[in-house]
Amino acid sequence: MSISLTPELEQFIQSQVASGKYASTEEVIIAGIKLLEEREKIYQGRFEELKREIAAGVEASERGEVIDGEIVFRQLEQKLQQFCRVGR
Repeated sequence: MSISLTPELEQFIQSQVASGKYASTEEVIIAGIKLLEEREKIYQGRFEELKREIAAGVEASERGEVIDGEIVFRQLEQKLQQFCRVGR
């Protein structure tokens, strides 16, 4: 596989090797790919969690377990005001 990097990325990779954190450019690139892989796993997990929460909300709504939007916003405003008072 062949890749092209911008001069800025090449400079960054070289600085990482020069700092002694990594022994080679390959190590820097592998570390970056592993971080990307980890981030994607986290995002996928969060996405699945959000889908479950949405499904639970839809089911609750279908059972009639809903709260009027005006009430929700009033409650949120009250919590925000309490938080702002405590934070001072």
